[in-house]
Amino acid sequence: MAFLDKHKAIETHATLLMVLSLLVVTIGGIVQIAPLFYLENTIETVDGMRPYTPLELAGKAIFQREGCYGCHSQMIRPMRDEVERYGHYSLAAESMYDHPFQWGSKRTGPDLARVGGRYSDEWHQDHFTDAKSVVPESVMPPYGFLAGNVIDGEYIQDLVATNKLVGVPYTDAMVENALADFLAQADPNADSSGLVDRYTWKEENGTVVQNFPKSINVRNFDGQPELTEMDALIAYIQVLGTMVDFSTFTPVANR
Repeated sequence: MAFLDKHKAIETHATLLMVLSLLVVTIGGIVQIAPLFYLENTIETVDGMRPYTPLELAGKAIFQREGCYGCHSQMIRPMRDEVERYGHYSLAAESMYDHPFQWGSKRTGPDLARVGGRYSDEWHQDHFTDAKSVVPESVMPPYGFLAGNVIDGEYIQDLVATNKLVGVPYTDAMVENALADFLAQADPNADSSGLVDRYTWKEENGTVVQNFPKSINVRNFDGQPELTEMDALIAYIQVLGTMVDFSTFTPVANR
């Protein structure tokens, strides 16, 4: 009873309650934040991670613009039911180039962290046009209008440069060739060798090494002659979860 009486004294004294609450929050914040200043890197480095290509980056912008993140998270939690349904749990490194990252807890539709390569481009075309045609129980609204929105990449170089400014490791060559790479990825008849070289190889300590051993998706994603927002969105969707090879991945704690 004596303890409860003291607790009552705190609750009935607004200033004391505020000071003690601030003290508790401060201590909790220090406990959470302080260790990060002593870590060399708070994100575990993972082989295979690369910046998005200009077309994928444009698709990510469309994904965010249309509010897709409101119904689809990109975060698989390390729990058995999550892993069995969606695949390997999400790593912080997989979102290191996302501004903003697409983690979350709201799921009206399934998680998309590992959706890349799971369905064909044609499936995605049908799904975006009329989700119920492939998933009868879906409540997703139609996005068929994306196939009619032709994009010319006028601002794609600015988008890549802006991401470089906030820390995404785009090289000067990637920025300079952003428009050419943007157009080449959706045109299977174009010369995409420059795109592939820029996004699969990098220089480390003066030595050129292969950074992303898997091929870049180069094709007409929406089946139309024009380059559209549908192309960009499908290009983005098809790369999600494909960069890290989990058949060879070993967490730092187990190495």
